[in-house]
Amino acid sequence: MGDVAKDLTAGTIGGAAQLICGHPFDTIKVKLQSQPTPLPGQVPKYTGAIDAVKKTIAAEGLGGLYKGMGAPLATVAAFNAVLFTVKGQLVALLRSEPGASLSINQQVVCGAGAGVAVSFLACPTELIKCRLQAQSALAGSGTATLSVKYSGPMDVARHVLRSEGGTVGLFKGLVPTLAREVPGNAAMFGVYEATKQYLAGGQDTSSLGRGSLILAGGLAGASFWGFVYPTDVVKSVIQVDDYKNPKFSGSINAFRKILASEGIKGLYKGFGPAMARSVPANAACFLAYEVTRSALG
Repeated sequence: MGDVAKDLTAGTIGGAAQLICGHPFDTIKVKLQSQPTPLPGQVPKYTGAIDAVKKTIAAEGLGGLYKGMGAPLATVAAFNAVLFTVKGQLVALLRSEPGASLSINQQVVCGAGAGVAVSFLACPTELIKCRLQAQSALAGSGTATLSVKYSGPMDVARHVLRSEGGTVGLFKGLVPTLAREVPGNAAMFGVYEATKQYLAGGQDTSSLGRGSLILAGGLAGASFWGFVYPTDVVKSVIQVDDYKNPKFSGSINAFRKILASEGIKGLYKGFGPAMARSVPANAACFLAYEVTRSALG
């Protein structure tokens, strides 16, 4: 198999492992991010991550934690294949000679480049996912957004294509998606490689065991979210915003309004579940990728 085919295969398997491990955490994150700001004297629908988990299971069963997984599951192969393949090709481009290791800074550049590529796939996928995940969080808020009830991923896509500007509507939130994926992947791949080299005591990391890969992958995932989390909050609120009567005119406007109404903590709603998700999900992703890539030769 060629390098591109190997990266495509390993990236697909890594992405599937990441999604299965992390989606319930992601559901809670989006519910906390998208719930309306309570009126003075009222309490929010979810008082925290544990409360959101309990209420979701009570209202929707365990399946509620996996709501919206259809869209990312359908595209996880493409998303991670693009991410790891573009990153792999950039690594090959920057190598001084075949098989040579890259510096940490070069790995950061490769991660950023891969982030640009995956943003155009991530944006419509996450718009569909967020709409489905946020439905119950927005229920009872009195917003016009609730005038549309979605039965599944295809229903969201059909509605957006028909009533929200066609194909352009599926790319609502592209700017904050880019603002998340580019620096986030730069940090993630940089930390991943830096951790591996630290554990290996040098640039040759080929002898590292699975425990070391799990540790490096977990730290890499945590660095992604720790670095760019506020942009993810902005992305989520824009993607679930009502098309006909929007609360936000754009990314900067959303950032300012969240900051003005909720303060800094408003930009970190759902941060706990995101970080709780990032470590096991990314550890599973990188481990599955590395094991598969090694098995393919």
